[in-house]
Amino acid sequence: MKHSVAKATFFLGIAAIYRCFLILAGIGYYVYLLVTKQYSYNAFYFFACFLVSFIGLVIRAITIGYTPKNTSGRNTKEQVADTVNTSGMYSLVRHPLYLGNFFMWFGLALLTKSYWFVISFLLVYWLYYERIMYAEEFFLRNKFGSDYLNWADSVPTFIPRRFRWRSPNNYFSIRNVIKRESIGLFKLVLLFFVFQYIHDVVSNGGKLLELSSWGRVWFIAFIIVGVIYLTLRTIRKKTRLLDVDGR
Repeated sequence: MKHSVAKATFFLGIAAIYRCFLILAGIGYYVYLLVTKQYSYNAFYFFACFLVSFIGLVIRAITIGYTPKNTSGRNTKEQVADTVNTSGMYSLVRHPLYLGNFFMWFGLALLTKSYWFVISFLLVYWLYYERIMYAEEFFLRNKFGSDYLNWADSVPTFIPRRFRWRSPNNYFSIRNVIKRESIGLFKLVLLFFVFQYIHDVVSNGGKLLELSSWGRVWFIAFIIVGVIYLTLRTIRKKTRLLDVDGR
């Protein structure tokens, strides 16, 4: 059990490296496609990719809004669980946060319009998170025994088979969502602006301050979301307005 927990903790610990790898790989390949004129830009496709990523953020928000403190699925640095989550998003899949993460990254991968890059992303994502999910489930099986197994037998790991929503006993906390997921929205808008900006710079011959009409739209969105995020971050650091008991 200790070995499995240590393995999950290791993969969680290198999450920043993993995310940087995906971002740099995506941006690098995107630049290559633009420079070699193999990329056909479409603003509506670009926005559709953002919606795919935003779906992931919504999945995470619904999950976190109902999830109590110190329960399965809320471990970011090590294995921690006082109870097993079996309601809300956890009544549909066993790993809803990772499902949300998948859509957030999938939308970015789709920006390349490259089949092989998307397939490579799917393989890398699965290899990374499969190890974490396996170790987490090993930890939960050993800690909660039949309580965990009875739930796991009826709920799929990652892909919902049917909609069998089980309402949580606790209320949905919008404050908890704002506190924990505002940074996710900020990073998402930032990354899409970066991809748009790179496209504009390559397309206009390297003029760093000349944005297209859509480039200006994404820049304004980035500024607005950035100001909101920094305001919420200050509130979270300096006050307890976003703190929720038991979350």
